[in-house]
Amino acid sequence: MVTRTYTVAFEGVEARDVEVQCAITPGMPAFSLVGLPDKAVSEARDRVRTALSSMAIALPSKRITINLSPADMPKEGSHFDLPIALALLAALEIIPSDAVECTCSLGELSLDGSLIPVIGALPAAMAAAREDRTLLCPKASGAEAAWVGAARVIGAGSLSDVVRHYTGQAPLSPSEPGEVIADVSGRCLRDVKGQERAKRAMEIAAAGRHHLIMVGTPGSGKSMLAARLPGILPPLTAPEALETSMIHSLAGLLDEGGINRTRPFREPHHTASMAAIVGGGRRASPGEISLAHNGVLFMDEFLEFPRTVLETLRQPIETGTVMVARANAHVKYPCRFMLVAAANPCKCGYLTDPARACSRAPVCGEDYMGRISGPLMDRFDLRIEVPPVAFTDLDLPASGDSSATVAARVSAARDVQAERFAAHPETLLNADAEGEVLDRVAAPDAEGRTLINKVAERFGLTARGYHRVLRVARTIADLDGSDAVLRRHVAEAVSYRLSSAADS
Repeated sequence: MVTRTYTVAFEGVEARDVEVQCAITPGMPAFSLVGLPDKAVSEARDRVRTALSSMAIALPSKRITINLSPADMPKEGSHFDLPIALALLAALEIIPSDAVECTCSLGELSLDGSLIPVIGALPAAMAAAREDRTLLCPKASGAEAAWVGAARVIGAGSLSDVVRHYTGQAPLSPSEPGEVIADVSGRCLRDVKGQERAKRAMEIAAAGRHHLIMVGTPGSGKSMLAARLPGILPPLTAPEALETSMIHSLAGLLDEGGINRTRPFREPHHTASMAAIVGGGRRASPGEISLAHNGVLFMDEFLEFPRTVLETLRQPIETGTVMVARANAHVKYPCRFMLVAAANPCKCGYLTDPARACSRAPVCGEDYMGRISGPLMDRFDLRIEVPPVAFTDLDLPASGDSSATVAARVSAARDVQAERFAAHPETLLNADAEGEVLDRVAAPDAEGRTLINKVAERFGLTARGYHRVLRVARTIADLDGSDAVLRRHVAEAVSYRLSSAADS
């Protein structure tokens, strides 16, 4: 008799069904695992055998074969331990086979039979709900998986708990979703003295998810401004939280099932490799751009990143997805993020500081800023100069709007966009609008049209740059509470596009 149960194998954020089959047949005693298992899956034999031995369950002196179907799909990870043990227990008639056949399970077994949490419980729960199966997982992963309301999730502390559950001795109760983590930042925009233009640009960027680059001398407040960006972003919506948490689950970044409604804010160091930024490695894991999905990717010292790394950002910025192609895997991850870059104007950093003029100006700045290719620079909607702050300004009291006030305006603007694009699910914010949708929602008035045409002709805007100006103008109009895109909205959008600092 062949017993069956189910688990999943991960391909990006997708969880593909895997049928675990177990057959005990006469022959030389052996325990075989087939179906393209990797080293971690192959070692499950010893973990399962020892865990069963700790429960005083001895394996028969027969040939045990475990098949992981489909056999041509690679199986990776230690989460196959529990489904293998379930199929084996059903074959030994210790637990009913019909019960495990409607179960999808994942979990790593300790040698004493306890269950160790594994990554990917959230996408596994979605796969189980899709096939109308119960998900069985380690207790520590149950709160995470329970966020999928359509799935029935059972968390167990050990293999003996699983046996008692299926034999009716001590049924396990369904897991409850973990508490949402409240990540309240105490950093406020009012802490930043001066830099009103930079604050305004950040508000516009946050409202429409526009890409922003800040160029300024060392110590002018670029990193300080970026650190306060999470405080003005609205919380993740329920679908966004689930989508983002699936990626974080595969990366092992969810703690005890807590799903964070705060938008991701990733800030990789400039020594990060291409695989760390874009994704990759042996298992084609998600990179920083995917971990920043629905949030912010802040790249400080932008020009110090390797040029090959910077150029790989061009396609994900446009498409919102990234294909991680390796010899043994082709995996697609979502990466709809807001890129915020900070850079010095030249190698020494003081090209634009009249008090400490760069000795190699303007060649130093031209060479340094030349590390950003034209196509990549063209993808930044907002380009601003962050000048040094005068010492006298540092002694002034805090001024300007607080983060809470700015966040309210940003949230209101995003609500307007959500209503505007309700009939276009592929377009979430102004930054996503293109084609006919962009022409309809961002068409400026006659004066605005005349202005942008003059700017495009005078400064040689590309078609991409032209459309990005319209998107930014639409966001400025939303913040202004205006249904129409007026000349003043276009003028402000153009002023950020033609910043001399970023083009020097």
